[in-house]
Amino acid sequence: MAAVKQKLIIVESPAKAKTISRYLGRGYKVEASQGHVCDLPKSQLGVDPEQDFQMKYITIRGRGEILSRIRKEAKNASQIYFATDPDREGEAISWHLFHVLGVPDDQPCRIEFNEVTKKAVQAAIKHPRRLDLHRIDAQQARRALDRLVGYKISPLLWAKVKKGLSAGRVQSVATRLVVDREKEIESFIPEEYWEITARCQPGGKADRTVFTARLSTIDGEKAEIHNAKEAADVQKMMESEAFSIAEVREKEKRRMPSPPFTTSSLQQEAGRKLSFTTSRTMQVVQQLYEGIDLEGEGTQGLVTYIRTDSVRVSDEAMAALRAFIPGKFGKEFLPDQINEFKGRKNAQDAHEAIRPTDVTRTPESIRGSLSRDQYMLYRLIYNRFVASQMAPAVYRTMTAIISGKRIGLRFYGEQKTFSGFTALYEESQDEDVESNEMKLPALKENTPVRIQDIKTDQHFTQPPSRYTEASLVRALEENGIGRPSTYAPTISTIISRGYVAREKKRLYPTELGIMVTSMMEKYFKEIVDTEFTATMESRLDQVEEGTTDWKQVLRDFYPDFEKELNIAENEIEKVQIADEVSDVPCDQCGAMMVYKMGRFGKFLACPRFPECRNTRPILSYIDATCPVCGKKLLEKTSKRGRRFYGCEGYPECDFISWDKPVTEKCPKCGSYMVEKRNSKGETVHLCSNENCRFRTELVRKEEDEENT
Repeated sequence: MAAVKQKLIIVESPAKAKTISRYLGRGYKVEASQGHVCDLPKSQLGVDPEQDFQMKYITIRGRGEILSRIRKEAKNASQIYFATDPDREGEAISWHLFHVLGVPDDQPCRIEFNEVTKKAVQAAIKHPRRLDLHRIDAQQARRALDRLVGYKISPLLWAKVKKGLSAGRVQSVATRLVVDREKEIESFIPEEYWEITARCQPGGKADRTVFTARLSTIDGEKAEIHNAKEAADVQKMMESEAFSIAEVREKEKRRMPSPPFTTSSLQQEAGRKLSFTTSRTMQVVQQLYEGIDLEGEGTQGLVTYIRTDSVRVSDEAMAALRAFIPGKFGKEFLPDQINEFKGRKNAQDAHEAIRPTDVTRTPESIRGSLSRDQYMLYRLIYNRFVASQMAPAVYRTMTAIISGKRIGLRFYGEQKTFSGFTALYEESQDEDVESNEMKLPALKENTPVRIQDIKTDQHFTQPPSRYTEASLVRALEENGIGRPSTYAPTISTIISRGYVAREKKRLYPTELGIMVTSMMEKYFKEIVDTEFTATMESRLDQVEEGTTDWKQVLRDFYPDFEKELNIAENEIEKVQIADEVSDVPCDQCGAMMVYKMGRFGKFLACPRFPECRNTRPILSYIDATCPVCGKKLLEKTSKRGRRFYGCEGYPECDFISWDKPVTEKCPKCGSYMVEKRNSKGETVHLCSNENCRFRTELVRKEEDEENT
């Protein structure tokens, strides 16, 4: 008796394959391609401008065994489905597999789903479609453009500057943004200004109400105090004048929740609230999307598709959410109408916002099945989604004008009267914003006011802040540069190439980054022009929509680009960049080692290479000592990029800690303390002894978390 043929489903990752296999049963076989199986060759351009941009695809080295296994399963399959990610790149992966396996052109074989859940997967299988050639062409156009720019300009940089450099259609613009911000900071001229506040007491001495008002007007004009003399003069005027409350305005203010996450807003908020880098955010959220093995449930996809620029939510998910909120928080927390959100102007809106696949699966209910990072990010996504459809927060606001003969003061305060969505979630601010929330004083018009204390504070205008990863993502998005899938790899690339350095969350351009950007601005203006790059993204969108031919995009781009290349090759002179010399001698030949940039960041190397090939890692010590042997502790990075702390005496002493040890010892049990952050972004010292877990008072608040 012949064996019953199974239906074959091909996905990208083994984790996704494992999750889907649980949903489909014996009639299906799920295999993982582990990403792309075909690509342009690394050793060649792979795009031929002389043959109308013909693309040369080859099987990726190391994928032969995977392809052999997939081919074997395909021969015995009654039907083949491609279930790669629902975006351009996923469509291209399916297209390559389609041709490798020789699937008939007219066969509906492509399935896609926005979430890795049983219901979504089974529904997708019932509605297969043919491959979307427009989406594939858009991906081919992007790949060709990136290859032409990268493989044509990078060798020029190798020859003229140094080996190992690269240029890219998006990375070069991102580097320029960081460089331009540094120029703004360097050219900024601070201006002095003074702020004057007064503690005010209305009514007579028996009235104990005290509030603080700010100087707002002088002789009916907006007050501007530029120096100490002007501040002193105004203070004297205030001390000699009689004041009364001229006007009191009370209003109700409603504050609406933020929409559910897009890729960009998730990366930004994870940076602010969790201190995650963009690459760390995407690595963890990918795990949540592909599936987590939950106790009692098996493997489940926890969030919807993670590369999206849309704030849209499906009708089914919206209905489930609105049914969930009253039971969890109370009827008053559910608005009468659905909260509507507008997406970005140039958003593709191809997928839903990032949300939990099941709103009843709360973060706390599955915490035991998640790693620390997975739990923190899932909680962030979950809370933002639920809060997005909760009632607005309501505030009572008060504005009071306190008038003297020539001086006008202004008081503003607000008091929350209904928490609404803030009972669950509040979006972080990019800058430290002074809160006006307080218990409002009882003020009446025409009441005399006594000035108890006058305070003058000198300030200077501040330059724009350096980018963080989160604020750079926002700048890229606002300028229409790149797409959700490109933000994290773009930032990782400009850091790994040594164009940008990251210190205490801030991004600084290096000398190399400034030099290369200057060269690109002179010879390849369009490549580093934000408007041109945004326009090119729009043209790729048009290819996907079927309104523009993908090769026409290349035909329009390449001739001018080729002319710029020829000019650059003839005019750019060889640049010598001296390596920064360290104070560390080479332990093999004695020469002072120099700093080099490698794939995994900076390291020390002997300057006598290739005669001496000695290299050393750069050691970063922390203040605390090893609680086991007393030696110094090093800050290290694991293979997966996670920071940890270990003893310099390794392997003799194998102490490690994922949390940063501090010099303080626990006053209760004497164990070493570690640095932790609470949900408000404040830092506490926590005892490492799980049987003690003594916690100190808050010691500091994370400074200036995400300035733009």
